[in-house]
Amino acid sequence: MNATITAIGGFVPSYVLSNEMISKMVDTTDEWIEKRTGIKERRLATNENLSTSDLANAAIQNLLDTYEIDPLEIDGLVLATATPDHLLTPTASKVCEISGFTNAFGFDLNGACSGFLYALEMATTMIESGRYKKVVVVGADTMSSIVDYEDRNTCILFGDGAGAVLLEKTEKECGVMKSILRTDGTGTSALYVPAGGSKVPAGMQSILHREHFIKQEGSYVFKKAVESMSSVSQDALASNDLSVKDIDWVVPHQANLRIIKAVSEHLNIGIEKVKVNIHKYGNTTSATIPLCLWDFKNDFKEGQNILITTFGAGFSWGATCIKWGVMRALKAVQYSTNGELLKHNLMY
Repeated sequence: MNATITAIGGFVPSYVLSNEMISKMVDTTDEWIEKRTGIKERRLATNENLSTSDLANAAIQNLLDTYEIDPLEIDGLVLATATPDHLLTPTASKVCEISGFTNAFGFDLNGACSGFLYALEMATTMIESGRYKKVVVVGADTMSSIVDYEDRNTCILFGDGAGAVLLEKTEKECGVMKSILRTDGTGTSALYVPAGGSKVPAGMQSILHREHFIKQEGSYVFKKAVESMSSVSQDALASNDLSVKDIDWVVPHQANLRIIKAVSEHLNIGIEKVKVNIHKYGNTTSATIPLCLWDFKNDFKEGQNILITTFGAGFSWGATCIKWGVMRALKAVQYSTNGELLKHNLMY
């Protein structure tokens, strides 16, 4: 029994923060940001008063509006996020409620930028065990809530968004293959939010020192990301008896375009096979992989092999391969009597 993706949904806020706008906040330029990162703009949820649960629910609703799915048949929800609504009470609980998953369990998983891949692996094993038939995996982050817009090194990188996939059991030779996941805690201080947890609880001093925002050693993280994503991708290919020639598409974590290109070169996979949308959204952390799957879902054909690779805080990284299966039937486009579009498959 295998676990295969049968539906995909996504959501990004409507508010756009461009490089030009950032250049008026910190000492930088549109040209410098794009050259160093590949990012042109990113979406922000805080300007629309949206939390992570709102983003996750919107991605799920896009999935439910697009495909023929009964929310009552969903067995579980695994929500990957580094920016939960609250420290105490899982964001997944709220998402289950507002998404209508009344027969499902739900829990949060924090694997930072690797969170979605970790959650996908966990949901895959649930399906393969035979205990569950339908599990929704969501990657959602409101990075603007922990970004310091006075810090040029980090505020140019991150955006907000969410993506969701439905995993179902199948007896066909398709679906999620063997994954390789890695963690190295020695990299913790190179990319983290110092305060707000049990080690450094929120207080006047932590607020004054702006310790509730992301801190990053950019050059060190860059080097480790290229090394780790390249190495673990090779390991994932080997564990699934695949070569680079067998890969039709690569879906990498969207942290920096230079990282993506470097990994492509290390793997000797042409950049034309690599899916990239960082220029539109920036680094949405747990949401980058599912948003990429959502953006390019029409390019993936049954039987194609897709390589997913990611790296993030922790350090956490990993890779997996997916043999693309058959997607669920789309809902028919419906119009009201006055011609208003009621159900559609377009971006929200």
